[in-house]
Formats: sequence, C-alpha cells, structure tokens
Amino acid sequence: MIYLSHFSFPDIEREYSFLMGIKRTCYDTFYPFQVLSKRGLRMLDFEPVTILYGGNGSGKTTALNIIAQKTGIARDSPYNRSNFFEDYLQMCDFETWEPIPGDSRIITSDDVFDFVLNLRCLNDGITGKREKLFEEYLENKYAHFRMKSLEDYEQLKKVHMARRKTQSRYVRENVMDNVREHSNGESAFLYFSEKIRENGLYLLDEPENSLSPSRQQELAKFLEDSARFFGCQFVISTHSPFLLAMRGAKVYDMDEDVVDVKRWTQLAGVRAYFDFFKKHEDAFLQ
Repeated sequence: MIYLSHFSFPDIEREYSFLMGIKRTCYDTFYPFQVLSKRGLRMLDFEPVTILYGGNGSGKTTALNIIAQKTGIARDSPYNRSNFFEDYLQMCDFETWEPIPGDSRIITSDDVFDFVLNLRCLNDGITGKREKLFEEYLENKYAHFRMKSLEDYEQLKKVHMARRKTQSRYVRENVMDNVREHSNGESAFLYFSEKIRENGLYLLDEPENSLSPSRQQELAKFLEDSARFFGCQFVISTHSPFLLAMRGAKVYDMDEDVVDVKRWTQLAGVRAYFDFFKKHEDAFLQ
C-alpha cells in the first residue's frame, strides 16, 4: 500500500534566499536548513517500503522528522526542533495516493528506550511489593489476631488467606505477575509488534537499535509481511543490512553528494560487512 507518494524539500537556492532575508545574527545554526540541500535532496518518491541509508549527519533522521511533522502523524518523544523548523516546513510539500490513516505514527529509538525503561520501573515496583508481601504473609500466618470491629475485616481476610495458602500462592494472588519476562531486545520487538497495526503509514528511525541480528531479521520479516498483506507503508532510516535487504525496498543512499537510489548490495556499509567476512572466510570453515 502507498499512502504517501512523494515528499519535496526546498532546494539550496530557495534556502539561500530565505536565509539572506534574516536580519538576526544571534543564531549559530539554522537547522534544518542546509542539512538535506547540501546532499542535493529535492524529492523522495515512496514505495510500500522506502529506506533512508546513511551515516551520522547524513540527514536521514532529519528527513523523517520533517515528513512526520508536515504530514501531521502522531509521535510520542520530542525531537530536535529549532526556531526555523516551521519556516522550513512551509517550504516542503507532499502528495498522497490514499488518505494517510489516523493510526499512522513515527517511531524513534527514544520511544523504544522509554518503553523498556518504563517496564523496568514497573518491574522494580512489583518486585518491591512482592518482598513486602513475603513479610506480610509470615506476619499474618502466625498472627494472634482477633476481630474487634468491622474495620478489622480486611485484615482478618488476609490472616485467613495466609493460613490457607502457601507463601508463593499468597504473593501471586496479591500482586500482578512480573510483566518483564523478556530481554531488552525482546521487549523492543514487542513494542514494534504492538504499535504497528494494519493500514498505516509508519516512519521508523533506526529500529534495529537494541535488537540482536536474529531479532533484526525477524523484524524485517514482520515489516515485509505488514507491507505486503496488511496495508502498511514504511519509511525507515537504518544501517542494518538485514533491513536494507528487505524484499522490494527502495533504498536512498544519503551519503552520496547527490542522494541516489541504490541496490542494498552497493551501499558502503553493507560492502564493509561483506569485505570483513570475506577476509575472514577461512575462520568460518574451520
């Protein structure tokens, strides 16, 4: 499915005209001006899966943030937004083939990290409550308790419960199960599988972070299937060769002086992996 068909950015001449009209000199940067234009990026044409590849500073995350803000899709975490962001957005434009669904969103590494950290905090709280319940169980099991009024009713129930049940069952029935039964990588993958639903436009900023190679391959398969069978469109920034190799993906090389479409096997980062493993090929045959 293609919702967003193309997105255009201002060229260097239009940016220059705007910047020359600024009288103030108190700014060290005019971000996001002069980031994408220096790469000659004027337009992105999208497929069901479009990938922005490039090193740090190439502008791929900037492009995602601009697209997300211009199209108005949902986001959770804040991003690098300068005084000139709105001015830049006014110079951008986009076209759609289908209306962008309301569930569409941008998902960043910060979103995933926040999700994992929230799970940790929740689990720490559950663990603390569990320890208190262990102590409470022993106190109630061997307590010499007599009900004196209705105010003591809840305490009486706890005493009877402690005397009827084992310690582990008492604790389990009085505290929710530990929600984190996964590693950080597994939790990160769970976040994507919960957030990405049918029929949506999703911008993913380096989703491979926190994922092992096997999980990256699993994510690539999940994204392929979501695009192929469930009406999703993806624009992804990534370094991961597993994601770059996704079937049918259109890959923009943001490291080129003039951004160009390439096969994933032509990308410098992927070639570096290939050359490294080729050099050590004998070690795999031992």
